[in-house]
Amino acid sequence: MSDLPIGYWLKHLDRLIENDFDQVLAGESLGRRHWQVLNSLYTQPGTIADLDRRLAPFMDEGELTAAPALEELRRRGWVQGLVALELTPAGREAHQALSEKVGRARERVSRGISPEEYRATVDVLERMAANLEPGPQVP
Repeated sequence: MSDLPIGYWLKHLDRLIENDFDQVLAGESLGRRHWQVLNSLYTQPGTIADLDRRLAPFMDEGELTAAPALEELRRRGWVQGLVALELTPAGREAHQALSEKVGRARERVSRGISPEEYRATVDVLERMAANLEPGPQVP
């Protein structure tokens, strides 16, 4: 068992996930943020403000909006609308094709981990985050 702290493992894993997603999406000249915008609009159409709110936890420091990724998807003909944004039929097809690749990447991350272990890990991380979030603390 490693003596390295949880912060090390969280940052290390995040970098590995980011690199893996970049490799998965590189064939389409896309990055993780493009996928997140595409997937978010597939799940629920909305405005750029909606996207920014949904993706805020994933934004890098200094990254204020998902607008650049959105504009690239719009140039590809995958997103339509000026205020109310939604995927075009081509965007839905692209989402389907990329979803399969992303699914395989997610399977790699959790290989050898049971669903119970995965859920327990997420539960612990959620509680640790709650311990540090502003506001009333839960005992």
